Amino acid sequence: MSSPTIASVHDVSKRFVMHKEKSLKERIVNFRQSRHHRDDFWALRDISLDIGTGSTVGLVGHNGSGKSTLLKVIGGIIQPTSGTVRRRGRMAALLELGAGFHPDLTGRENVYLNAAILGLTKAETDQHFDEIVDFSGIGDFIDTQVKFYSSGMYVRLAFAVAVHVDPDLLLVDEVLAVGDEPFQRKCMEKIAQFQHEGRTIVLVSHSAEQVGSLCDRVVVLDGGRIQHDGNPGEGIRILREGYEDERKAILRNADGTRRRLALEVGSFDVEATSDGGTTTLTARLGVDVNEPIPDWGVGFSIETTLGMRLYNMTTFDELVLPTSTGRHELVFSIPDIQVGPGQYMINVGLGDKTGRNFDLATPAGTFEVPGDDFGHGVLALRTSVSADGAVPVRNAKLELN
Repeated sequence: MSSPTIASVHDVSKRFVMHKEKSLKERIVNFRQSRHHRDDFWALRDISLDIGTGSTVGLVGHNGSGKSTLLKVIGGIIQPTSGTVRRRGRMAALLELGAGFHPDLTGRENVYLNAAILGLTKAETDQHFDEIVDFSGIGDFIDTQVKFYSSGMYVRLAFAVAVHVDPDLLLVDEVLAVGDEPFQRKCMEKIAQFQHEGRTIVLVSHSAEQVGSLCDRVVVLDGGRIQHDGNPGEGIRILREGYEDERKAILRNADGTRRRLALEVGSFDVEATSDGGTTTLTARLGVDVNEPIPDWGVGFSIETTLGMRLYNMTTFDELVLPTSTGRHELVFSIPDIQVGPGQYMINVGLGDKTGRNFDLATPAGTFEVPGDDFGHGVLALRTSVSADGAVPVRNAKLELN
């Protein structure tokens, strides 16, 4: 049974008008020909989606794809050019740094102002005020004008207000990337608490790892249209393929042919073989050396399909690679890769010690690890459990006393 819908976006499009005039004087002079001095930019085109209660939805895409515009449309910050948006329940939004804060007001005054905008009475804000200040870590600066705050202080206070107004729907746009590690961990814990309580979160982020760990649904936008709506792993894969296509497009010549690089990934093959609970990974990389490059090397990394980095290395500390032109083959071998069952991605990059990057493949290939061991995770651990009087419920590795 599907959960009730808390926000519904139906056939929404959003147009912005971009004026070519550089000043008000130019706009007045060109008034009669204004149509020739402006362009229409459609940030969103025919977007339809329903957001169920209790879900955590990630909006992802490259810069300019329309994800922040869609978040603002969902939040009612901007109105769509066409289509409808329906919401219910109390909503809190963190759309950009310091949004909704008045720079000449103190932190205390902004807390009460923002809480009132979000629907809290003064008595309710009084009840939560100490919790808000404690969560933000602002402390002695709460009675200082916020125009003197650092960017981290802005976000910490804004996030503290948003999560303490008891929202049914929380909209977050990239601001979790600001702040130190303890505060980011505190934010993640608060979001996990919201998920446990059945609240709804819509999150815009460029961090594949963050989206993969938090979201149960991912919407990929490209050119203002929905490219994918569903499984997070598949969404992140499609997003990365889009990044790779953009990178390859930059490398094309005017006639559409691929521009030759000094070092290029020519071929890649990966094989994972399992025998007696041990998985051996072998990856073969063919590098085309088109120009002699001294001190070049290869970067090699393994990630989950949700973007979590498990391992990375470079050849700089291990090998001096040949500089002669032609194809050279490198073999990466891990005789006992102790990762849990699932699919994994391998990324490779070519560069030199000066920091120059020549070619990149993300991913270059994927491999899958089978398994039916006791427990789940990215690590393969042989676990045994024993307990007095316990009865096994399935065929697992249990040692009973």
